Formats: sequence, C-alpha cells, structure tokens
Amino acid sequence: MSVGIRASTPVPVEQEQTRAEPVGSEYAAEDKPWQTVVWNDPVNLMSYVTYVFQKLFGYSREHATKLMLDVHHKGKAIVSSGSKEKVEGDVAKLHAAGLWATMEHQS
Repeated sequence: MSVGIRASTPVPVEQEQTRAEPVGSEYAAEDKPWQTVVWNDPVNLMSYVTYVFQKLFGYSREHATKLMLDVHHKGKAIVSSGSKEKVEGDVAKLHAAGLWATMEHQS
C-alpha cells in the first residue's frame, strides 16, 4: 500500500471558523430593544422612588408617580428601553440609587 500526498490539507478542528447567520425570528429578537424593569421592594419609600425616576430619567412628576404606582401595585414597571448598553447603564444607575432593577428583551 502506498501513501500519497493529499491535494488539500484539512484544517484542524480547533482552527476552523464557522459563522452562522441568524435567520427569521433571530433577526426579530435582535431588533427589539432592551427594557429596564424596576421591581417593588419593602425598603424604599414611594416618594423616593418617584424622585429617582425624575432625576435619573428626567420624567415629569406625574409620569414618575405613575411608574412608581405601577411598581407599588403591580410589582414592577418598565422605566426605560433602548440598546443593551443604554439599559445596562440605566440598571447600574438604579442600583446605585438603591432600587432593585433588571433588564430584559422587549416582548
């Protein structure tokens, strides 16, 4: 049995680079903005939460109060949305103010 040289040398698996292109619903998920969710907690006063929404997001007192009441009565409120980076910043600011906040994809 003779051993010959192959015309093309295979690339080791470790060096292969594959790129999967998103299809269908994956594009839709990327296009949807992120949302900042503030959750109810037993610590912060309602007046303080309203104040934080006004100062961090520039909301009117009426709008900040409505969001605070959503947090109080419904357990949570969406207080901002946008790119992942923007929402990460908003969540960090809310944490620094002592509020419980998370981020999620808009549904």
